[in-house]
Amino acid sequence: MAIGDIDTSYRKVQADHFAALALELHESRGLTETVQAVVEFSLQALTCSHAGVALSVRGRPEVPAVTDPVVRQIYEWQMELRAGPLIESMREHRTVLVRDTAVDTRWPDWSAKVLSLGVRSVLDVPLTTASGTVGVLGLYSVEPDAFAADDQAIAAILARHASVAVATARKEQGLSVAIDARKLVGQAMGILMERYDLDADRAFAILKRYSQDTNTKLRDVAVHLIKTRQLPDSRS
Repeated sequence: MAIGDIDTSYRKVQADHFAALALELHESRGLTETVQAVVEFSLQALTCSHAGVALSVRGRPEVPAVTDPVVRQIYEWQMELRAGPLIESMREHRTVLVRDTAVDTRWPDWSAKVLSLGVRSVLDVPLTTASGTVGVLGLYSVEPDAFAADDQAIAAILARHASVAVATARKEQGLSVAIDARKLVGQAMGILMERYDLDADRAFAILKRYSQDTNTKLRDVAVHLIKTRQLPDSRS
């Protein structure tokens, strides 16, 4: 087989892999399932030992999916130190490569900790949408200088797939939460309307006042009323 044929075959395999990933992400039922699919696919498509996804939640990283507890430990050290490739990738919206933790001097404390876990190479790729960076895909290898140019290109494509999927899953999750909250508030309003012979506007006004007086989310006031048949104590 000629070199050109090998290259064509390799590209076809990669295209098939990404087609399968796109289908799996499309069929994922929630945010957790989406990011888990991404990290598991990373192990198949790239020469990495471990993978993980950290998402930006209200400006802070959270770690919903990893392929090994080692990855979670690596992320937690960066969050604690507020320094490392994950933090830089998320803040600067760019890919960060650590070729060898044994010699990298940018984050010496973090590098030493990661090296103690047997991880030598790190590749952090931002998950970016039109609204900004939603997270970072982290790839880890026990081999030094494990991520060649081809690996970085594949990781970038994977990150683009993941970015759209994560953003979509978050939007759907937010809509689901909003719908759930409306249902709960409606149920609580129904209880007040039946018990005190109120109209809908008056029942909603009462829930809103208790929400403000107790500094509690309207949804939580509704849940309290549904469970206990009592409104929260608004006394200071």
